[in-house]
Amino acid sequence: MTATLDDARTALDQIVDPASGQGLVTAGLVQGLVVRNGRAGFVLEVPARQVGRYIPVRELAEQALAALPGVETTQVVLTSEAAEGATRVRKGASIKEDPQARIVPPPGAEKPAHVRHVIAVASGKGGVGKSTVSTNLAVAFAKMGLRVGLLDADIYGPSAPKMMGVDGDPLFEGEKLQPLEAHGVKVMSIGFIVDEGKAMIWRGPMASSAVRQMIHDVAWGSEDQPLDVLVVDLPPGTGDVQLTLVQKLRIDGVVLVTTPQEIALIDARRAAVMFEKTATPILGLIENMAFFADPSTGAPIPIFGEGGGVAEAERLGVPLLGQIPIEIAVRLGGDQGVPAVIGEPKGQAAEVFVSAAQTLWKTISH
Repeated sequence: MTATLDDARTALDQIVDPASGQGLVTAGLVQGLVVRNGRAGFVLEVPARQVGRYIPVRELAEQALAALPGVETTQVVLTSEAAEGATRVRKGASIKEDPQARIVPPPGAEKPAHVRHVIAVASGKGGVGKSTVSTNLAVAFAKMGLRVGLLDADIYGPSAPKMMGVDGDPLFEGEKLQPLEAHGVKVMSIGFIVDEGKAMIWRGPMASSAVRQMIHDVAWGSEDQPLDVLVVDLPPGTGDVQLTLVQKLRIDGVVLVTTPQEIALIDARRAAVMFEKTATPILGLIENMAFFADPSTGAPIPIFGEGGGVAEAERLGVPLLGQIPIEIAVRLGGDQGVPAVIGEPKGQAAEVFVSAAQTLWKTISH
């Protein structure tokens, strides 16, 4: 009989993290766990100032792994981080991360009060239509009869107010900020607070703090009417705001948005790697601006290339949720504040958005 990864996780979770009082696995301290060919080991990652405190914990972890059936050699590497953003300093030999290891979601992540499901919409680069996808998915969910919220987390380039056709000053009731509503969707954006066109000259910690407040200080739902799904429109890239969200917000999964050309796909891969490293599931990929239909024949004209999104979804092992064509109705919907699923519901783009929303809801609600 040989121990499995789950056996090792169970054993390690019996060891108490002195800082949080949780088991090591639950606390998110077990990284790159390996149980294979008679050996077992992992990286124990702790703050630099706490290294001495965790030396006995490392010894207990090695003893726990050694007690597993079939394990002959154990190695627990104590890893510290000298300071935020600094280079890691490792104590002892290194262990190559096992591709079968399961990364544990950040232990501090939680959903906002009275929100059942959270979907983030992300892209590695700007300009691929991420906000267009976010707004149309949110409205498509609402058309399905769901209670829906839209969080515009793009601090430096908020677009939800314009694209949803709503503006105003959110008010506090009690200790919670009340979101505005448009097209059956509760909407919150930094754009409601800052004048349109004004530059947000904020450092990373300020932007991250603003995102945290919009997550947890907003009355998204209530005990008797919880929100079914919160759609989060992430900023492009893989920086502070994205990391804050995956660390502080428990997400059911992410929808990646890209255009067909390789330069966009490269950045989509970077985003995918970030979410994989933070144990955030990728629910699927949407290829935006996939083609333009010839006005005379209806034949697709692949202006930005062809097949890139399909191939990338296959490479990532995730569903291709849809290919959004270039349509005037989609552009008009964004400019006029009436998303295409409402403004042109019989259009091809709207049909793809609705189909993607239905697929996503089936995935997260079962």
